Amino acid sequence: MRFLDEIQRLLGAEGETSRVQYTVVDGKGGYFQNVKRLPEFSSSAIVLRGRKGAVRVEGEHLTLGKYALGDVAVFGSITSVRREE
Repeated sequence: MRFLDEIQRLLGAEGETSRVQYTVVDGKGGYFQNVKRLPEFSSSAIVLRGRKGAVRVEGEHLTLGKYALGDVAVFGSITSVRREE
């Protein structure tokens, strides 16, 4: 997490840790942090809600891997990730 904190500081985004943060690996899935709830889940769309806002993950054959302590691994072919309020 220190690496992510350093990147946020350099980009002037300190204090954004309550928003869902993510990394997507093309064709494989993604890793999402600061997730509080999972209000929508299907094989083509997943909504991950943090304390401030949410992200909508769309793709094909989406499944959940790890979902613990605010971290979520999503497997499948992710085609888009959009922020929602």
